[in-house]
Amino acid sequence: MIPYGSHSINDDDVNAVIDVLKNEFLTQGEQVPLFEQNLCRYTGAKYAVACNSGTSGLHLACLATGIGPGDKVWTSPNSFAASANCARYCGADIDFVDIDPVTRNMSVSALKHKLQQAEHNGTLPKAIVVVHFAGVSCDMKAIAELTSYYDIILIEDAAHGLGGKDADSKPIGQAVYSDFVVLSFHPVKSVTTAEGGAVLTNSDVYAKSLRLYASHGISRDKSQFPADEQASGWFYAQQALGFNYRLSDLHAALGNSQIKRLDEFVAKRLALAKRYDEALCSLPLIRPVLDENSAWHLYVVELQNGHRRETFDALREHGIGVNVHYIPIYRHPYYQALGFDPKDYPACEQYYRNAITLPLFPALSADMQDKVIMTLDEVLK
Repeated sequence: MIPYGSHSINDDDVNAVIDVLKNEFLTQGEQVPLFEQNLCRYTGAKYAVACNSGTSGLHLACLATGIGPGDKVWTSPNSFAASANCARYCGADIDFVDIDPVTRNMSVSALKHKLQQAEHNGTLPKAIVVVHFAGVSCDMKAIAELTSYYDIILIEDAAHGLGGKDADSKPIGQAVYSDFVVLSFHPVKSVTTAEGGAVLTNSDVYAKSLRLYASHGISRDKSQFPADEQASGWFYAQQALGFNYRLSDLHAALGNSQIKRLDEFVAKRLALAKRYDEALCSLPLIRPVLDENSAWHLYVVELQNGHRRETFDALREHGIGVNVHYIPIYRHPYYQALGFDPKDYPACEQYYRNAITLPLFPALSADMQDKVIMTLDEVLK
């Protein structure tokens, strides 16, 4: 079976992990700080706080801003559930903004209209989580103009985006327009730490808060200790109710090795996307916009024959591990119970009815891609 996505591990990656196993701390050693420095160096962000998953990173961003019961957070419905769950973890209410049918990202016009209505009703959100779907940057400048006007916290869910750039060719992760950028290092992402994530920010206040919440809420800052304990070498103080969201040095060592090949991975993904774009142009489907700034995490087509299930099953039967990204968050039973109606998101519904994710990953060979293309052609005909 050709998977829709896959990691790429070489001997350098393996040796980096082995070196930590043999010679260094397995956790809270030098590899995590080094990984954070590498992320800042690559993206241009001022601070990076590594954590054990992208989901944890989203939760940390919400915690750092004080999101809680009574607050409202909006996000895109075309995403993994974590983009909404992070607000629910904090007790906040969630809502969705429909997508742009071309980019499949949050629609700026829909967001503008929804914000105007919310201002009139006194129901403006405290934060908005935008999602760079498939590696394509949202229109961050336009969205930031809206969030700045309404004094709304802006969080980028860039789980798909590391290695990509925005419309101004700035690296996704630089946090030029947002308060936080959250990354994921799951095995199918741009680079992997097996499991892991990070939050990038340019605010020293937010960075300190992120780090506190990621490590049980415990601080070793002696200035925060009682006076009689400031000279002790063993004392620590829990300042908040935090979580054990730390990344281990084993995971960070893999990330430090992988990030050296990030540009190579993205270039391979782009070349594969271009090959798909040319080969599929005559088939009855909608291809993604060929954006050279995209990190190309996913290659999603939309069928025009109305037979998504039959096409999906046929491709799987031929050993093509296609997938669907994503089931809209509001369609999950948990969110259905909160009263969401799919009819409120027509663009997302139209996309979801027809979407199929084709295999795309750096190690996808020409022969494997040819099989995908030829099989899809045969199935659609």
